[in-house]
Amino acid sequence: MDTTAPTIDPAPAAGGQPDPIATLPPSFRWGVATSSYQIEGAVAEDGRTPSIWDTFCRVPGAIDNGDNGDVACDHYHRMPADVALMRDLGLDTYRFSVAWPRVQPGGRGPVNPAGIGFYDRLTDELLAQGIDPWVTLYHWDLPQELEDAGGWPERDTAYRFADYASLVYDKLGDRITAWTTLNEPWCSAMLGYAYGRHAPGRQNFADAMRAVHHLLLGHGLATQRLRAAATNPIELGITLNMSSHSPATDSPADLDATRRADGLGTRIYLDPLVHGRYPTDVVADLAARGIELPVQDGDLEIISTPIDVLGVNYYFSTAHSGVDEQGRDRDEDGNPIERVVPTGRPQTAMEWEIVPEGFTKLLVRLSRDYPGLPMWITENGSAFVDHPDENGFVRDDDRVAYFQSHIAAVAEARQQGADIRGYFAWSLLDNFEWAYGYDKRFGIVRVDYDTQARTPKQSALWYRDTIRRVRGGQA
Repeated sequence: MDTTAPTIDPAPAAGGQPDPIATLPPSFRWGVATSSYQIEGAVAEDGRTPSIWDTFCRVPGAIDNGDNGDVACDHYHRMPADVALMRDLGLDTYRFSVAWPRVQPGGRGPVNPAGIGFYDRLTDELLAQGIDPWVTLYHWDLPQELEDAGGWPERDTAYRFADYASLVYDKLGDRITAWTTLNEPWCSAMLGYAYGRHAPGRQNFADAMRAVHHLLLGHGLATQRLRAAATNPIELGITLNMSSHSPATDSPADLDATRRADGLGTRIYLDPLVHGRYPTDVVADLAARGIELPVQDGDLEIISTPIDVLGVNYYFSTAHSGVDEQGRDRDEDGNPIERVVPTGRPQTAMEWEIVPEGFTKLLVRLSRDYPGLPMWITENGSAFVDHPDENGFVRDDDRVAYFQSHIAAVAEARQQGADIRGYFAWSLLDNFEWAYGYDKRFGIVRVDYDTQARTPKQSALWYRDTIRRVRGGQA
């Protein structure tokens, strides 16, 4: 595929001011991110067993259009060409996830040689092309057998995860130095166990809170295992999806709703990870609902095992109200209302409001409240309705504008003192977008799902040229 298309001019900065992206140092790292179930396909090859997403995709009505990840982008068979595409775009880092049921079928027992062999080849291919591999150990594809045994609400799953993490590190740790344990535990816990919109599709808030703790425990256990096994310097971290929360009005109800949203969206993860404690207000809120986090002696010490980097995934910011459309401040179960209120900002195809200044606000807040923890932007991107021409090329001005404003927001946060080392665009490829199936396209490279042809979009070429400029080269 051709990535030698004409240079794409950078989007102008607001008000004709100099582009803040130009302030990023040449040492700033640039990459893309993907996840295993969304791109690999080959769900029944080489010993891989079903994950919770394979099962959830078979639930009638769970996925738009009845889509599934059986083939996805066929990356399992097309990996060398996809790595060459990354090279041609000038990327220096690639964040990918490992499919747990491919490497350890059923979630227990020894490593599957054929399964880990794929990631072994991927690692070597990346390094041969001058691209640093960055592993995410868990991006939501829990082996179905572990869900059958209770899933993340059960404590044993944390120990199973640590065992699996050790298997992966044993095979790849000689070449990979950057390791993320979990991607977006909020999504795993809340969308999977509280709201039922993601696999495994359960709807039990108390189970979700147990899942939160066990996900964090699994992170801590795996971090300890990998740190003990490392013979070379490594960077260990976790990736959280976070937003900037603001009240819709200055009313006490809206202020309290914002506090609760921040508590369950950000602080319930970062406080134990960094400070070794759960937020007292969140614990009190849960107690008022008859819920107690299943903390055992020593858990918080494990969870707060020092990490080297915090991965930040950002897509939007939200305004919150403590009353519903009828003015009630309690739901039918007597719990306080917490409702996201639209503010009239432009939206992506996901109906997420575009708030780049919220990105800056979040990053500066994190650097203030959790100091000394270097950050990477491990996901940032947007879905829009793409319109390919007769050659499959997409001139996605909306996506270019999104990237330009959000990378500029990262640069502004750095100017305000936030320690941010690199940026991963989400995503390299259009892919299986979870409950939305294949309707939503986040990729900077278009995938024709009928032919699996890859075509870099305008946003890919803009990203390539932006990287060159920041490095001091010519676009």
